[in-house]
Amino acid sequence: MSVLTQASADEGAGPDDRVSAFYERHPYPPAVDDLEGYQDLWDDSRRRADSHLFWPAEPYREDRSILVAGCGTSQAARYALRWPAAQVTGIDVSATSLAFAEGLKRKYQLDNLELRQLEVEGAGELGRDFEHVVCTGVLHHLPDPDAGLRALRGVLAPAGALHLMVYAPYGRAGVYLLQDYGRRLGLGATTEDIGELAQVLQALPRDHPIAPLLRNSPDFRTEAGLADALLHPQDRAYSVPQLLDLLKGAGLCFGRWLRQAPFLPQCGSPSSTPHRRKLMALGSEDQYAAMELFRGTMVRHSLLAYRRDPPARSGPQGLDGDDWADLVPIRLPDTIEVMQNLPPGAAAVLINRGHTYPDLVMPIDAAQARLLAGVDGHRTIGEIAGAKARQADVGVFFQQLWRYDQVVFDASRRS
Repeated sequence: MSVLTQASADEGAGPDDRVSAFYERHPYPPAVDDLEGYQDLWDDSRRRADSHLFWPAEPYREDRSILVAGCGTSQAARYALRWPAAQVTGIDVSATSLAFAEGLKRKYQLDNLELRQLEVEGAGELGRDFEHVVCTGVLHHLPDPDAGLRALRGVLAPAGALHLMVYAPYGRAGVYLLQDYGRRLGLGATTEDIGELAQVLQALPRDHPIAPLLRNSPDFRTEAGLADALLHPQDRAYSVPQLLDLLKGAGLCFGRWLRQAPFLPQCGSPSSTPHRRKLMALGSEDQYAAMELFRGTMVRHSLLAYRRDPPARSGPQGLDGDDWADLVPIRLPDTIEVMQNLPPGAAAVLINRGHTYPDLVMPIDAAQARLLAGVDGHRTIGEIAGAKARQADVGVFFQQLWRYDQVVFDASRRS
């Protein structure tokens, strides 16, 4: 069996039935009844950054229509809390998961949230389009991911944005070894089987390919997470080329990676290797594929996609030309400046805490630090730089900030 595709061999049950029954027994993510901390995170600056990540060329709006496809126990409720002026719809095949979501809806009086028991493939039954479609951690569990993605494309508004996350194969090699091990032993997803499997994981060789995930991933710390990772009846992963082909087959256009620095040869250690020129000579899709192979341990791919190429793509168009001045840079919320143990000549080192690769740090000098200090989410680059700034240097700096996932741009002021 391919490392890219795994499925259980339950007798007498089709793929849809197996997946639905699995989530009735093991709702995922593990249910929570307190979202106060999550709600507190989402202030206006975070919402503005999120909005311009998906729609860089559009003015900031809070009242979009949002579909959370495969919403599980809490994801749709989180979006309704995050965007109180939006109309949020959550769909899921699991009645148990939706019952937990209904509890959150009542507790937080989420009048902007509608929940429906519905398969992703049946999204068209909702009878309306959505400006923002979210499907994370779901498509790779469908018996026909192509059909599921086509259904989501069918309900995506013409100018809408899709946030998609699927598993990646290479970083999950250890997971697939353990999934195959479990099938050979006839393990199910009973409480007894899960408990025994948790004990067996402690006895694995220290250099087993799954060891890094056991140390770092919260999925292995709960019964539901362990079952979802190692005992799921339907699970596949997509390499970068396979994922881009999946998008094209559904009539979708790639926008950007949610966190793009790991996929760009200009960022981190690849930029200083002898292969830099060869990498830079590749087209963007081949660069992404090469960087996935270089990194070697990606466990998921999270991206933004559209029904058509947006008028201003998610990148900072023209920063090496003469039309950058009217872009408004907005700091992403997971970014920090480190002031200790700096390399020679650096005034600070910039880090995005969402990155998992330690080489993805961006040293900046004193002049660049002054430019960064001027980023308040409202002033344009021209207003920040002033008349004396050298245009080429300013453009290159802000383009690097974007590549390293330090900023997004509000391009809505452009003519």
